Amino acid sequence: MSEDNITFEKLPEAVEKILSELSEIRYLVIKDRNPTEKRKPMDIDEVCSLVKKAKPTIYALARKGQIPCSKIHGKLYFFEDQLISWIDSGKRKTTAELMAEIEAETKTIKTKRPTRRY
Repeated sequence: MSEDNITFEKLPEAVEKILSELSEIRYLVIKDRNPTEKRKPMDIDEVCSLVKKAKPTIYALARKGQIPCSKIHGKLYFFEDQLISWIDSGKRKTTAELMAEIEAETKTIKTKRPTRRY
C-alpha cells in the first residue's frame, strides 16, 4: 500500500498500519523510561565534570546550601536529576520573555483614581 494513495477502500489497511506503528513507538518509549532503574548518587568528581566547577567551589556551594545535596555521616551525596534542575533554575530570561512578562503585569494592574477631597 502506498502512503500517497489512501482511498476509502484502503482505509482499514492504513489504520491498521498506523496502530501497529503507534504500538511500536509506545513500546520504545516505555522501554527507554524504565521506572525500575534506581537513582545512583554521584561522587564529587562526576559533579565537578557535570557542573564545570572545581572541587573547592562545589564544597563551598554545598556548605552554603546553594547546591542540592545530601550529607550523611560527613559524606556528600549528589543526584544528577537534582543538579540538572538546579542548573535549569538559574537560567536567565531573554529580553522577549521579560517584555512579555512586563506586558502581562501592566495589563493586570488597574490604576486607582485619586479620591476627591472636598
